[in-house]
Amino acid sequence: MIRLNGCRTAGLLMLLVFSLSVNGQQKNGFDLSNASVPVDEILPGGPPRDGIPAINSPKFERAEAVPQRWRSGDLMLTYDQHGQSFAFPVGILNWHEIVNHRVDGQPVLITFCPLCGTGIAFDPVVDGQLLTFGVSGLLYNSDLLMYDDQTESLWSQIEARAIAGPLVGATLDRVAIRHERWQSWLARTGDSGQVMSTDTGYRRNYRLSPYGGYDHSERLYFPVTHTSRKYHPKTWVLGWTHNGQSKAWPFPELAKHEGVLTDSVGGKTVTLHYDPATPSAELRNQAGTLLPATRAFWFAWYTFHPETLIFEAD
Repeated sequence: MIRLNGCRTAGLLMLLVFSLSVNGQQKNGFDLSNASVPVDEILPGGPPRDGIPAINSPKFERAEAVPQRWRSGDLMLTYDQHGQSFAFPVGILNWHEIVNHRVDGQPVLITFCPLCGTGIAFDPVVDGQLLTFGVSGLLYNSDLLMYDDQTESLWSQIEARAIAGPLVGATLDRVAIRHERWQSWLARTGDSGQVMSTDTGYRRNYRLSPYGGYDHSERLYFPVTHTSRKYHPKTWVLGWTHNGQSKAWPFPELAKHEGVLTDSVGGKTVTLHYDPATPSAELRNQAGTLLPATRAFWFAWYTFHPETLIFEAD
């Protein structure tokens, strides 16, 4: 009897160990067995998979039809294509994080991570396959991990690459967007602009941020792999990588510089236009083309680019 109980106990322990091993390779139902980052650094953000619902069929309204819906200082991610301009209010993106959108049949993926402050757009076509994306409910380095519906691979927003699943190692091409205040976007586009409707199919208070004063606090909700105290964690920076070299332009440094700034990254000459009213900055090449730089909190840019160069005003 003693021997039998011992066998049963050993069997139960082996089953428990096996169960923990399997569960350790899955989070929110995603297979992490081939993850390219440490699995213990992929953390549940709180909501389950799709607990933050992506918008797959966004509705748009003419800007002139909703003059009172958004305040003059409300932040928008704006995307220009084929002579059209679309505004995606951050008030909506705070609650949904991902919008799968098409302009004249051309797809574009709009993403926003409230914890990192990063609004980034992508071309969602990978190796000829159109992917649609959802919110996994998982985070890596406090950043949004997206997943694609077609393969259920997990994608790091800031790194623009798949970190687990069938497409691990694949990358997304970034698309240039702007960060503009509502009134500035209206002045730039006139009556021709279209703004994403609050008629999303979900009941949310899009005037209220679910993150409270997070943008100004030194507190991070989740651990990150690299930290720097050179700036307040939530200091805004513009970051860009070219030819393997990364550089950050902190907004407090840009505020000290008068006029347009000319700089170089990875051997490429670029210009920066800083807008203190938003605040935001635009990066352009020598031909004046808008480049897909990343507006982010300092901590978020640094943790993914610990070797980053940093612009400091004289």
